[in-house]
Amino acid sequence: MPLTVLAIDDSRTIRELLREALVQAGFEVHLAIDGLDGLEKLEAAKPHAVITDINMPRMDGFGFIRAVREQPQHSALPIIVLTTESAAELKAKAREAGATAWIVKPFDEAKLVSALRRVAVA
Repeated sequence: MPLTVLAIDDSRTIRELLREALVQAGFEVHLAIDGLDGLEKLEAAKPHAVITDINMPRMDGFGFIRAVREQPQHSALPIIVLTTESAAELKAKAREAGATAWIVKPFDEAKLVSALRRVAVA
């Protein structure tokens, strides 16, 4: 049974890059276009880990992380932030919201896959 990942990003290009890299690495991948879409797809996807951008319309990554952490059944779900942002205060805000890890775009596929394999809850 492959590990399942929910990847959330408002950029179609990034979503496709993530899908390609993760499918090649053997993951089952579900995609969402923003935090609200991610929340709507979370239950059906049953992911072992989530990758989310920060800057998105409707609901940003911080809002998504907080909303997921409010659900007891997802309190331990690993959430990796994948963003162009690198400011220490934003990383701290993500940690406070409940993020598991932070990776800056452009991402190295091997490092992302390695991080997912380390944190994914099977």
